Amino acid sequence: MSRKHRAVVREVLPDPKYNDVDLTKFMNCLMVQGKKSLAEKIVYGAFDIIEERTKQNPLEVFKSAIENVRPQVRVVSRRVGGSNYQIPVEVNEKNGQAIAFRWLISTARGRSEKSMIEKLAAELIAAHKKEGGTIKKREDTHRMAEANKAFAHLRW
Repeated sequence: MSRKHRAVVREVLPDPKYNDVDLTKFMNCLMVQGKKSLAEKIVYGAFDIIEERTKQNPLEVFKSAIENVRPQVRVVSRRVGGSNYQIPVEVNEKNGQAIAFRWLISTARGRSEKSMIEKLAAELIAAHKKEGGTIKKREDTHRMAEANKAFAHLRW
């Protein structure tokens, strides 16, 4: 990382079907080996399943799922005086969204449904209802931050 200048934040174009920038960012996280068309096929297929099962706008379900999964705090390991401490740190919105994307994708890949389209749809619906693996991961992260609140003064 350059010490002279701040990193340039690249502008992400909105996706063609729903015209949403956050959805494009999610597709880019889902994409493996540069296969964007496959990532689009997975996301749009999952959105069709979500619309069929919940009878709601799939983009609204996606947005609420991301909001439900996004962590408020996380723990960072710091070495102080020969000991490692887990220090709770607040997460800004951009990083929280990136963490939520990673958690959703990893737990969807770990599910037992047949195809990735079904796995992603099921995980997004579960996150929308505030249940499932990603919500559990968020709760565990918040619980760990709460347990280590005594070390918050070591933050720097």
